[in-house]
Amino acid sequence: MYTVLVIDDERSILQSMEGVLEDEGYQVFLADSGKAGLNVLDKEIPDLVLLDIAMPGMDGMEVLSKLKAKFPFVPVIIMTGHGSIDLAVKAIKMGSYDFLEKPPEMDKLLLTVKNAIDFGNLQRENLLLKQKIERQHPFIGNSPPIQALRSQIEQVAPTDAWVLIYGENGSGKEVVAHEIHRLSHRSHRPFVEVNCAAIPEELIESELFGHEKGAFTGATSLKRGKFDIAHEGTLFLDEIGDMSLKTQAKILRILEEQRFERVGGNKTIQVNVRVIAATNKNLEEEIKRGTFREDLFFRLNVIPFTVPPLRERGRDILLLAEYFLREFTEKKGKNLKVLDEEAKKALMYYSWPGNVRELKNTMERLSIMSPSDIITLKDLSPNIMAQTQRVRERDSGEIFAPDSIKEAVSQFERSYIVQKLRENEGNISRTAEKIGIARRNLTHKIKSYHIDIKQEILHT
Repeated sequence: MYTVLVIDDERSILQSMEGVLEDEGYQVFLADSGKAGLNVLDKEIPDLVLLDIAMPGMDGMEVLSKLKAKFPFVPVIIMTGHGSIDLAVKAIKMGSYDFLEKPPEMDKLLLTVKNAIDFGNLQRENLLLKQKIERQHPFIGNSPPIQALRSQIEQVAPTDAWVLIYGENGSGKEVVAHEIHRLSHRSHRPFVEVNCAAIPEELIESELFGHEKGAFTGATSLKRGKFDIAHEGTLFLDEIGDMSLKTQAKILRILEEQRFERVGGNKTIQVNVRVIAATNKNLEEEIKRGTFREDLFFRLNVIPFTVPPLRERGRDILLLAEYFLREFTEKKGKNLKVLDEEAKKALMYYSWPGNVRELKNTMERLSIMSPSDIITLKDLSPNIMAQTQRVRERDSGEIFAPDSIKEAVSQFERSYIVQKLRENEGNISRTAEKIGIARRNLTHKIKSYHIDIKQEILHT
């Protein structure tokens, strides 16, 4: 049962509307002044408000302003006497759904009420969908590389500049694309994703540009393409480096002109889309091999972003792991599982070749398979355990016992430097500052201890 709040200082209007709306199955609340209406709103959140403009004391415009500030998705229909149309138009600019002249014609009233409630439902559904998408693509992390990337996104997102995102598989390129869209002025418009590697070459035109009914065998109805659907929004071309040269040529033309014809049609369709592309390949190397068009590369590569792999984001590993554990346990209605200290250390030691995607899958498995609410070392997969053991042996000196105090001190110092470098994602300047020595001295020690930052710290 939908609820309607009627705010009007005329008793006859309140009574007539109560009768008509209740006959139609609505639950009705009545208020004979603006203040009384706001008091009702402190206790109930109606699906619709019918609001008179001209009331003594607090008038309808003031009530509308307070109501919209507190409940922006509750639709309001303004009721106005003859001669107050200018005020009604002003009220619509302030966020009211529609206005009716008093006394309202009942058929028109009921139709407007139904449409307003449908509109309010649609607004709430869109909000929930947007929140769901944001939960599916959370931008999590406070490591220096992610802070730098977040700063880039905040700078570029409000513009219409095209972005090319580089990153390894599973590193979060799609999350970055969603974040750019979310922070842009196009956020209320569609975000349309195209996996360029997954679409067969013979279907790419139909997928991107759509087709007319009867354009080919099996085309039983008109189909809108991805460019059409993304109009005024964002088009995300994922794995752009896996497109064939033939498809690249077609894409280039559309990107440059932003107009096209559907397959089997002759009507030109003009669109306005922001393009974000992503790849796990080095496109400049692909150009040298002759597998990627140079002109398409220059068209897409307006603002290049690089998503760091998880092994370069050591500070974020536990943050992400605990987030995914909460997400999966809440989704399944189970008790929250937590990692013990040994399990946390093991996750930090592991190199995560599959990046954030691998970490997410690992946490989902642990949320299902670990028998206790506390996840321990023995719950982790053999590959994580094996790498953890190798790193521990290397860093702790378990492989050999020192023969002298000097060797023991050197062994400890090496392990200490390795650990601090790992905590600072291999950044020598930041590590030197943290441990209180000059950068050149730390660089000398790294060389003397034969510490390979790429191999030992970043696990590449």
